Amino acid sequence: MGRLILAINPGSTSTKISVYDESKEVFSTTLRHSSEEIGKYSSVIDQLDFRKDIIKRTLAENNIDIKKLAIVVGRGGVIKPITSGVYEVNDSMIKDIREHVNGEHASNLGGVLAKDIASEIGGGVKAIIVDPVVVDELEPVARITGNKLIDKVSIFHALNQKAIAKLFAAEHGKKYEDLNLIVAHLGGGVSVGIHSKGRVIDVNDALRGEGPFSPERSGSLPGYGLVDICFSGKYAKEQVKKMINGEGGVVSYLGTNSFVEVEKRVAAGDNEAILIANAFVYQLAKEIGAMSTVVSGKVDAIIITGGIAHGKDLMKQLENCVSFIAPVYIYPGEDEMGALASNALAVLDGVEKVKVY
Repeated sequence: MGRLILAINPGSTSTKISVYDESKEVFSTTLRHSSEEIGKYSSVIDQLDFRKDIIKRTLAENNIDIKKLAIVVGRGGVIKPITSGVYEVNDSMIKDIREHVNGEHASNLGGVLAKDIASEIGGGVKAIIVDPVVVDELEPVARITGNKLIDKVSIFHALNQKAIAKLFAAEHGKKYEDLNLIVAHLGGGVSVGIHSKGRVIDVNDALRGEGPFSPERSGSLPGYGLVDICFSGKYAKEQVKKMINGEGGVVSYLGTNSFVEVEKRVAAGDNEAILIANAFVYQLAKEIGAMSTVVSGKVDAIIITGGIAHGKDLMKQLENCVSFIAPVYIYPGEDEMGALASNALAVLDGVEKVKVY
């Protein structure tokens, strides 16, 4: 057995853990947490001991000795904006996570869990995070929103976008840093980024209302219409936020956030589902087209990834809309655990430099 890597990816009602023997996955599971269990805690960070105990117990039950781990990698959370890369979990990061410096999200637990488990092991075992959602490599011109009171924020599926872009480059015998790529991640949220010479120089805020709509997020909304809703007296602030993230997009029109269900309804001839599916492709294609202008149309490839990319008819429709810009490559699904582990292995091999937060 070689060097063991533990990868941790906390979600709102689950914790994914995987153990790799160098590049080979030897154990993986998703630990489900009921609403009753999670509801006992007033904040995400209060769940730390609860989730850590379950992780340690599950590993022990599967004959994995944490003392044999060589490194622990966690999903990065909504910390301060940082450039892409691998970061060691230090006291400054823990402090910002505990103080919710950029918001509260289940992914914040990734770094803290990694740090706690690595500290128990001792012996210099590192705790790291990789490409959290707050990776910010935007060009100054991309930050201008049109109103001085509102700043553009870079929040997107950085981990999967970067991993897939680098995979594409490797498969085609090229360096990621030499390419201009448009990468679209299609999941519960949708992010479309333009990767230019190794940096994501523009991308929509996939969390808080920008870009195409997604299964459960509204994307960009007409400003006056949103103002009218906010001041109608019918909705509280948190309800409006839910309309943008959680109850927006496909679910607001069709009552489901499952694109598998949408595709079934499309196949059955449901006219409303057909319209919303067409609108999804329409908005996505427009965003891809807009991103191509950032590099004056000099795009080497368009890469589509995420769960929705499994839909062959949908992807064919999208390809027909945007293939005039550049060749389209489909990478269905996502492998966040593999991306975490491969970066951890690169650290162990001395290939990837660990940055200081």
